[in-house]
Amino acid sequence: MEKLEFIFSNGAPLIVTIVAIGVIGWVVTTWMRIKNGYPLDGQWGQALYPQRDSETTERVKLLTQENGQLRAELGAIKDRLANVERIVTDSGHRLDQEIEALRIKPN
Repeated sequence: MEKLEFIFSNGAPLIVTIVAIGVIGWVVTTWMRIKNGYPLDGQWGQALYPQRDSETTERVKLLTQENGQLRAELGAIKDRLANVERIVTDSGHRLDQEIEALRIKPN
């Protein structure tokens, strides 16, 4: 019984201090994550994203539109590149025949 009283009387402030430091560290870490836009971790490690304001939502919409436009442009560039590769890799004789066939149009 005396050992238990000794532990509580001498060890309690140390335990409370350690717990307080841990809680304060957790609060500061969470605040820094929210401030810098990092996702928060849930109880089981899943990502919990903070709620977004209207400005962030609008920015995401604009970036999504731009991404779609750039993908369409990239598709067009791929098609043009395929045509250029076909022209470059075709034999000269076949290309000459196709050009002559275009010049001589049947009536």
